[in-house]
Amino acid sequence: MACGGGPTLRPASGQVFCAGRRPIELASSSVPAYRIKQAAELMGVSTDTMRRWADAGRVHTVTRDGRRYVDGIDLARLAVEIAAEHKSSVPRTRVSARNRFLGIVTRVERDGVAAQVEIQAGPHRFVSLITREAADELDLSPGMLADAVVKATNVGVELPLSPD
Repeated sequence: MACGGGPTLRPASGQVFCAGRRPIELASSSVPAYRIKQAAELMGVSTDTMRRWADAGRVHTVTRDGRRYVDGIDLARLAVEIAAEHKSSVPRTRVSARNRFLGIVTRVERDGVAAQVEIQAGPHRFVSLITREAADELDLSPGMLADAVVKATNVGVELPLSPD
């Protein structure tokens, strides 16, 4: 189970804030520390993976009262490092949208004014209606790598399946 919908990482401060759970502070330090299981949940990995990372020296741990704890600042560093490893290889402009789905353009249909673009991002299919001019400027075609950027300004309509 993720920590209250996921941790909020503030790399500049090196702290991880977790809704509903607080890190412990070890008696010898004011640096927050997390049990292996908590650290694994925060990172979205298994407890075994977190242990392997600790054993390999990828994250610093301390043992107190027979329990192993992950240093909070080191965990924040690792979270930022892993996030950087998983960033898209597609150069991006600076935008405010945070809901991005990297995928492959599977279809582009242009008419006089508009273009319908389909992007397959994992199991998700996105269909976007953009101007033809924008599609031409981006030179969109099937097989290209693209981000589907979703803003919550549009609402879709869904109907329940009929019982027939």
